[in-house]
Amino acid sequence: MSLVDDNNLETSKSQSASVEKRGRPRWPLLAALVVFGVLYGFLPDDLRIGPSLLIWPVMILLVIAFYFTHRRGMHQINHYLALGAAAVVTLLLISSVILLITLLITKREKAVTLLGNAAIIWVTNVIVFATWYWLVDGGGPQMRHSDHHETSDFLFPQMVAGGPGGANWMPNFIDYLFLAFNTSTAFSPTDTAVLSRRCKLLMMVQATMSLVVVGVLAARAINIL
Repeated sequence: MSLVDDNNLETSKSQSASVEKRGRPRWPLLAALVVFGVLYGFLPDDLRIGPSLLIWPVMILLVIAFYFTHRRGMHQINHYLALGAAAVVTLLLISSVILLITLLITKREKAVTLLGNAAIIWVTNVIVFATWYWLVDGGGPQMRHSDHHETSDFLFPQMVAGGPGGANWMPNFIDYLFLAFNTSTAFSPTDTAVLSRRCKLLMMVQATMSLVVVGVLAARAINIL
């Protein structure tokens, strides 16, 4: 092996070690939290738990914690924090769906208001579960991009032998957002195979919430028109 090849090999190893130390970017999670905070703030008081301004200090503290653990290379702690944040926002989302159904039964809302609230909850549902799939698949983005790591959660079309993405193809957040969008609209993962039981359960929860919002609430709102 030539001296140039040795230098290139050392450079490649150094870059790989640097990437491994920093970890994979966490911007999808941070963006999802910000979008959730904005959408959740648009919901009326009847569909929220606690004051609307409380969500922002919590989100800021989470962003600081994510940044600190990510920069320090504390990937495992960072991953657990992300899962905890996803669990909290999922509980808030489920509570909003329950409150919306309760409001529908006990109070006659205007059709426009009802449709608007249902749309906010539906969009939030897609973002929250896209984040779940991004965090869970293959042990998370850090593990998923490790050398020779194979996922047992989702099988994307590009991963099939001879697929358009090639052997080194890896999903990013947009792929999981597309998967969550399909689950909320078609109530199925369409072109992506779901392999693990945990992801099947997540999809069942997402599809059920979407079915309630789209099928029941939207239909009631149309009848009010």
